[in-house]
Amino acid sequence: MNVLVVNAGSSSLKYQLFDTNTETVFAKGICERIGIEGSKIEHKQLIKGLKTEEVRDMKNHAEAMKLVVEKLLDKTYGCLSSMEEIEAVGHRVVHGGAFFSESMLLSEDVLAKLRLCHDFAPLHTPAHIQGIEGCLAVMPDTPQVLVFDTAFHQTMAPEAYMYALPYELYEKYGVRRYGAHGTSHRFVAGEMLKILGRTEGTRIVTCHIGNGSSVSAVKDGKVVDTSMGFTPLAGVEMGTRCGDIDPAIVPFMMEKLGLTPAEASNLMNKKSGFLGVSGFSSDSRDLESAVADGPANPNYERANLAINILKLQLKKLIGAYAAEMNGLDAIVFTAGIGENNTRLREIVCEDMEIFGIEINKELNAKMLRQSNIVKLSTDASRVAVYLIPTNEELLIARDTAAIVSATK
Repeated sequence: MNVLVVNAGSSSLKYQLFDTNTETVFAKGICERIGIEGSKIEHKQLIKGLKTEEVRDMKNHAEAMKLVVEKLLDKTYGCLSSMEEIEAVGHRVVHGGAFFSESMLLSEDVLAKLRLCHDFAPLHTPAHIQGIEGCLAVMPDTPQVLVFDTAFHQTMAPEAYMYALPYELYEKYGVRRYGAHGTSHRFVAGEMLKILGRTEGTRIVTCHIGNGSSVSAVKDGKVVDTSMGFTPLAGVEMGTRCGDIDPAIVPFMMEKLGLTPAEASNLMNKKSGFLGVSGFSSDSRDLESAVADGPANPNYERANLAINILKLQLKKLIGAYAAEMNGLDAIVFTAGIGENNTRLREIVCEDMEIFGIEINKELNAKMLRQSNIVKLSTDASRVAVYLIPTNEELLIARDTAAIVSATK
């Protein structure tokens, strides 16, 4: 089945065209600056290895989708002879609230419930809806499937997702832990289960570490706990996000700095994390470079501190999740930092003898920009440690094909 996977942002639209029978990507690209002067599309035809870039006015996501289809049908850069060859569209959706525990075929009811999730992800939800409506405008008869980042975490028990706040906040406003990056966690956990050769009795910690980071405890193939919370601000230190802090800090700094709620939110979301601690960069590569230079680099101490904060937080979560699941079979590192920061993987796994974790330091040091699954643990390690590159788009394509095929 030919499935077009769409990831719509507020002013962007990323896409990939899959043949789900062979799991081949025919084409991929991105529309940028939608609704902004200087909008453009970058399109790659992967079968022939062709690439084109064009500045083109796109007032909204519907116009962006028209341009995407135009490129897919182009005689030189395209890979389809007619629009009817797109058999289904799969959408990445960041937040499905408590409404969706699995991917869903689009309907009026599903779209209405998605609109109710606006407050949970105010930056993402309107963009997703625009992307969906853009596809409907161009391909009204093509089935569409929504794949939710929060869905994989809906298996958590109430004691894992509830906060110790007045219960009315949950009943009236849905205040609870939802988690994020669920599509990535589901993909890499599924690959790890294949390696383990079973689902029942398995205990896996999946570490999605990137500019945004989250860690999940996956027992018997289902999430029992995850580090992100009501919003993606919670959990571990990230590129510009603070992660978990004492909530009393929020009113304290609002009073001391004279911040509005919006300004306090911006400080925690945009000015904290690696950037806030190091004082010079939100990119882990810059931090690692400063650390590699040694004390002679003026950014050394705070860059090292920022990295060590994340290291300690990851260690604590792995230990906590091992206790929660009564054991640990595997740790998976994925996403931009998880897949490419060799030093972070090493320092997270060292001094973890109590769990029987032993990483192959020489092999680990070589594993970056790796497209294959790699075992990083030694043969003596009681816990398997793996680098598994994530592929959320492929999972979205798989879900879309399965759901649409089941309706025929």
